Amino acid sequence: MIVCHCQSISDRDIRAAVDWMRAADAETIITPGKIYHALGKRADCGGCMPLFLDTMRGCDSFHVPGEIARDRPPVLRSRALRSVGPK
Repeated sequence: MIVCHCQSISDRDIRAAVDWMRAADAETIITPGKIYHALGKRADCGGCMPLFLDTMRGCDSFHVPGEIARDRPPVLRSRALRSVGPK
């Protein structure tokens, strides 16, 4: 299935790029920009981004090995909370 019509990127292209990046570095953070770069392409209009992200996240090798909870989003703390501590 074509995910990005502007750049002719298919779901298979995205899966192959994710698998390749994970094999090259098991702990890398995979982003859409890195996938476009790995495919030698650049994002254009951005209309594909929701489907692109769903396809990317649906890959078996997308998550970093040892990640605690796949089905739970990461907990993000505000900067104020992170800066509290001994001085």
